[in-house]
Amino acid sequence: MDGTAVALLGLAALFVLLLIRVPVGLSMLIAGAAGIALLRPQAVLPVIAGETFAVSSRYALTIIPLFMLMGNLAVVSGMSRELYLAANLWLGRFRGGLAAASIVASAGFSALSGSSLAAALTMGRVALPEMRRFNYDRSLAAGSVAAGGTLGILIPPSAGLVLYGILTEQSIGRLFMAGLFPGILLTLFFVLTVFLVVKLQPHKVPPGGPANPGPERQRAPAGAYWILGLVVVTLGGIYAGVFSAMEAAGVGAFLTLLLALARRSLTRDGLGEAVHSTLRASGTVFLILIGAYVFKVFLGFTEIPFAAARWVAEQGWSGAQVAAVLLVMFIVLGTFLDGFAMLVLTIPLVQPILASLGVDMIWFGVMIVVTLEMGLISPPVGLNTFVVKSVAQDVPMGAIYRGIVPFWFAMLALLVLIALVPRIATFLPEAMYGIQP
Repeated sequence: MDGTAVALLGLAALFVLLLIRVPVGLSMLIAGAAGIALLRPQAVLPVIAGETFAVSSRYALTIIPLFMLMGNLAVVSGMSRELYLAANLWLGRFRGGLAAASIVASAGFSALSGSSLAAALTMGRVALPEMRRFNYDRSLAAGSVAAGGTLGILIPPSAGLVLYGILTEQSIGRLFMAGLFPGILLTLFFVLTVFLVVKLQPHKVPPGGPANPGPERQRAPAGAYWILGLVVVTLGGIYAGVFSAMEAAGVGAFLTLLLALARRSLTRDGLGEAVHSTLRASGTVFLILIGAYVFKVFLGFTEIPFAAARWVAEQGWSGAQVAAVLLVMFIVLGTFLDGFAMLVLTIPLVQPILASLGVDMIWFGVMIVVTLEMGLISPPVGLNTFVVKSVAQDVPMGAIYRGIVPFWFAMLALLVLIALVPRIATFLPEAMYGIQP
C-alpha cells in the first residue's frame, strides 16, 4: 500500500473516530499510530514516546496552563463578575446596552483566559440572568453571549493562536500581537451588531437599563481597572520587550493571584477549584498536542503534504487564490468539526503549500482563527451555543441559532476586511519584531 492510500485511510479513520465522539487527542493518537504501524512498524513506539516527551518538556507550552490559571483565578475571585458590572455601568443606559456589555466584558475576560468556552460560560452565568431580568429577547441575549465568548480564541492570550504557532513553528509573540487589533475590531463589530439589531427590531429590548445603579455596580469600575491593569502589564510587557509571551503568562498568573489575595476575594476552596480546573483543561490540551504531533509524523511519512504542495505549484495558482480556497474550506469544516481538531488535521497538510507560495503565515494564522470563531457558533457543532444552552436550559437551540446569525456575518465582514487589508493583522508584529524574512 503506497503512502497516499495510507494517508487517506488514516484521515478516514480519524474522521470516523471523531464522529463516534472519541476525544480529539486520542483520535489523532490512535489514527497516527495505526498509520505509522502500516508504513514503518518499528517506528511506532519510538515516535509515540519521543513526541510525548517533546511536547511535555517543551518550555513554550507552559504558556497554556499559566494563562488558564490566570483566567480561572479571575473567575473564582469574582473579578469576571465585576468586569461585567463595570461594562454594564458604562453601556447599560443604552438600548441593548446589557447585550453590548456582555460582549465588552467577554473581550476583557478573554484577555485574561484565552479560552472561548471559559468566556462564554463565565459571561453566560453573569449576563444571561441580568438580561432576563430586564426582559431582553432570548435569542439576542443568548446570541450576544455565545458570540462574545468567541473572542477568547482571537484576543491574546488566545489558545488557538498558541496551538497554531506550535503547529507551524511561528513566533507566539508575533501571533499575539497580530491578533490584538483584529480582536478589538471584532469586539467593536459585535457591539455595533447589537445596536443595529436593536435599531431594526426595537421590540427585542426594553427602553433602557437601570437608571440608578446600586452600590455594587458603582464599586465595579474599580475592580475592572485592576483587571485592565493586569492585561496592560502582560500584553504591554510583551510589546515593550520586557518579557516573552511565556514569561508574560507566569507574570500574569502571579499578579492575578496577588490581586485576588489582596482583595481577600480568594478562598481556599476557590484556589483549589481554580487549580483543579486548570489541570483538567491543560491535560486535555496536552493530549491534543501529543496526538497532533504523532499524526503530523504519520503524514510526514506518507509525504502527502509535499505531494500536495507540488501539485498546487503545477497548477500555477497564486498564494491569495489558495488562501481564499482554504479559508472557505475552513468555514465549511467549522460547521461540523471542533476547532482544535480542524487545526491539527489541516495545518500539517496546508503549511507546505502556503510556504511554497510565500503566504505570510502570521496573517494566515489570524484569518484561520477567525474561521475557528465562526465554527464555534455554527450549527450543528458550535460549542459555544451548547455552553450557552447549558446555562440557559429553557432557551431552545433554535432561538440561540437565530441569535447568533447577525454576529456570524460580523465575523465574515472582519474576515473579508483582513483579507483585503492584511496590515490590520501584520502592522503590530512588524512594528514590534520587524518584517519576517
